[in-house]
Amino acid sequence: MKILFMGTSTFAIPALKEIANHVHLVVTSPDRKSGRGMKLTPSPVKLIAHELGIDTLTPEKASSSSFVDIIKKESFDFAIVAAYGQILKPTLLNSTRNGFFNLHGSILPFYRGAAPIQRSIMNNDIKTGVTLMKMDEGMDTGDIIDIIETDIHQDDHCGYLYEKLAGLAGELASKWIDQLYHNTFPTQKQNHDIATYASKITKEDRFLQFKHTALHCYNQFRALSPKPGACIQTSLGDLSLIEIKPVKNVPSRTPGSILIDDHKLILFCKEHAVELIQVKMPGKKIITGIDFAKGYRINQSIFI
Repeated sequence: MKILFMGTSTFAIPALKEIANHVHLVVTSPDRKSGRGMKLTPSPVKLIAHELGIDTLTPEKASSSSFVDIIKKESFDFAIVAAYGQILKPTLLNSTRNGFFNLHGSILPFYRGAAPIQRSIMNNDIKTGVTLMKMDEGMDTGDIIDIIETDIHQDDHCGYLYEKLAGLAGELASKWIDQLYHNTFPTQKQNHDIATYASKITKEDRFLQFKHTALHCYNQFRALSPKPGACIQTSLGDLSLIEIKPVKNVPSRTPGSILIDDHKLILFCKEHAVELIQVKMPGKKIITGIDFAKGYRINQSIFI
């Protein structure tokens, strides 16, 4: 068995580890500058591939004719793709014996696209999953082979759910590897009429708006935690939110107004409120919400 594996983020790591004995090449994103020193840093998948002793390639464009020629010459049986980060064209998808198969972090056809886990939390969903599908030239439109579902609990943050779904992706890869090799897997067409799209997270998505309900704001916070993180625009600068929770048993007040009560900093929303438990100002350390309120001597107008 000769498998090509394509992935970049940590979501792909459990799947790679599960089938590593059969992976002959890992394709991942090129090293990128990151950190304070802006040093070239390899992707998480590249680091793991090196630990496993698997060769890697890092093309800027995976569908370039030169790269496709390399893959064709290798005569792979099939390819597994997980959180790779590029749209793959038909010339590449047809370059292995049995095709390309994608591990996607949603219950397709819902949440096609770049940010399925974040968008499902933002929408207050109670269930999600991982789909194994045969890839075609569309955006997550290929035939479904199998789905593993799991619950989303009320306080699950994206970081936790991301790791959980990554583990399920690993289970799917291990479960179906033999059938993919022998080309004996079942498929089911997606219902394109009910499909939804999960657009990538933007800078605007990070800012909580208190014209929304406390539940909406809390879901937005959960979806962005721990990275890239949610924040609030204030007259003092952007306040990063490290830990918050919704609060129901409070009197109704104007959205954006504050209450300092029982050593807590409470911020009111359209409906109910949120407690700011831990926060961080730019260039400063993480502090409690109440220490922020006292240290910066904040007043009612800071968030309005």
